[in-house]
Amino acid sequence: MGLELLLPLMIVVLLVLMFMQSSKQRKAVKELREMQESLQPGDRVLTTSGLHATIVSVDSDDLELEIAPGVRTRWDRRVIREKFTAAGAPGTEPGTEPGTDASGSR
Repeated sequence: MGLELLLPLMIVVLLVLMFMQSSKQRKAVKELREMQESLQPGDRVLTTSGLHATIVSVDSDDLELEIAPGVRTRWDRRVIREKFTAAGAPGTEPGTEPGTDASGSR
């Protein structure tokens, strides 16, 4: 294999890697957008600034979040980064707590 084949081969490999990375990124953006569209009152969420809150009301583009009892603020829907399960942590089973087994003991 001569040097005249090395450059085109490197370009092809680079293009394949760039395509694979962009498709992963598109999938992640699509999943985030779907999660943001599915938000409903009562959902526990985390904003991009790290604020934990409960959704009180949902408009087309805005959400009203309760960040403390009786303290409500209005946020754009796109700032929601995660939606929590009933246990309060993403991806955990409802009714379980980190550091405990299924019976609830440590």
